[in-house]
Amino acid sequence: MTTQMEKISISLPKELVAVADEVAKEEYDNNRSKLFAAHLRQLARERLQAEMEEGYMVMAEEHRKFAELSSDIAHEVIPEWQE
Repeated sequence: MTTQMEKISISLPKELVAVADEVAKEEYDNNRSKLFAAHLRQLARERLQAEMEEGYMVMAEEHRKFAELSSDIAHEVIPEWQE
């Protein structure tokens, strides 16, 4: 599968360009595009992870509420659960 590429133009402070060039030279075959793509992929993974964690926390709270409500009902319909 071929990834479609799109050219963009960005403006950065000179000190960040120097950092990007240094990292690109050391880790990405002197290729800024590979550097930025790799770091944007990492950012996307981190954002997805954070969204998933938030969703799981919401689901856990909903499940807790459901368990609390259903526990009250279970005591009414399952005699062994009565205290």
